[in-house]
Amino acid sequence: ALADGPITVYCGFDPTAPSLHFGNFVQLVALRRLQRAGHRVICLVGGSTGLIGDPKPTSERQLRTKEHTAQNVARIKELVQPFLDFDGSSGVDHPAILVDNLDWTAPLSAIDFLREIGKHYRVGTMLKKDSVAARLNSEAGISYTEFSYQILQGLDYLHLFRTYDCTLQTGAVDQWGNILAGVDLIRQAEGKHVHVLTTPLLTDSTGRKYGKSEGNAIWLDPTMTSPYAFF
Repeated sequence: ALADGPITVYCGFDPTAPSLHFGNFVQLVALRRLQRAGHRVICLVGGSTGLIGDPKPTSERQLRTKEHTAQNVARIKELVQPFLDFDGSSGVDHPAILVDNLDWTAPLSAIDFLREIGKHYRVGTMLKKDSVAARLNSEAGISYTEFSYQILQGLDYLHLFRTYDCTLQTGAVDQWGNILAGVDLIRQAEGKHVHVLTTPLLTDSTGRKYGKSEGNAIWLDPTMTSPYAFF
């Protein structure tokens, strides 16, 4: 597909913190290289999915206020600017596109969401996702709110497929299940096949991943992790 391109590819970043981190940097570099190779790239900031939060393996996320999430969205939109060419100034064939999934999720009523999107999902398949299975086996269990996260992420892929002919989503390997939710949704709703590209997690010397949930995130915002500390 890449050889026959250009194709359109996207990666999503949830605003569950006021900064992106080192793991997100891997995805930004992947998008940057794809853009320089002549492909169209979309950077998605999760104004809606950030209000829910991707299920953690052991416990429920603390929901942030809409105002707090909106502040994080605005900051992340600033942080991605240096990594991708959004105005064509570097001579790339296709300037990057920046979108917020709240723009197409917020107008959906609960009934429309269940009828148009939910009907394509099978609960048995959703229960098999690693993050969901881990939570079902934990003392905390999982709320319907976080259980629905994979449907919201799948809706993103479907919307971008319909709007921009996006046929590739990138993400870290721990997003495999959520990304496949979008692949399955597009196949069910549109009868089309799309692609996935995942990258390994960045881990420390003990094999523990760097990230927010682990409490050892290396932030891209220089006010949260200094360039000296980052090095």
